[in-house]
Amino acid sequence: MKYNIRGENIEVTQALREYVEKKIGKLERYFESTEGVHVHVNLKVYNDKQSKIEVTIPMPQLLLRAEERHDDMYAAIDLVVDKLERQIRKHKTKVNRKFREKDAKSFFVSASAPVASEEKEEEEFEIVRTKRFSLKPMDSEEAILQMNMLGHNFYVFINAETNRTNVVYRRKDGKYGLIEAN
Repeated sequence: MKYNIRGENIEVTQALREYVEKKIGKLERYFESTEGVHVHVNLKVYNDKQSKIEVTIPMPQLLLRAEERHDDMYAAIDLVVDKLERQIRKHKTKVNRKFREKDAKSFFVSASAPVASEEKEEEEFEIVRTKRFSLKPMDSEEAILQMNMLGHNFYVFINAETNRTNVVYRRKDGKYGLIEAN
């Protein structure tokens, strides 16, 4: 795997770089081949001394991404690797099953190959409720007001200016985001 490690408000020391590469390198055991796999790591330190790590591993038909905040950068790295491992195991069982059905090449080590910490297969996704509603044309500010009135974390609406489906959502930092469909 090739690493691209950046730091924001933090100097990426050799020790920190080696720790990141060692921890994320443990994920290699899940892949058939790590040739051409690029790992993007962004390390941040905020004014409140909280550390944040973001890891993105783009692959041909899959994007692995995780982020974690902690007071200690090394602890944040450990937590984000655990998150990525869970994602990989989940995708390995579910996505590879679909690829095998289509006789496509797998990205991950086959299910029969021994993996050190193989957990029981994740439970199936179950939709427990379906809602249907009409999308009303409005601007993003009105959509945020509607979302807050309902007490939800997101709201789907038709953008009155573009006549396209949009989603507003509340971010972890308390601010708002907008997703515009193409």
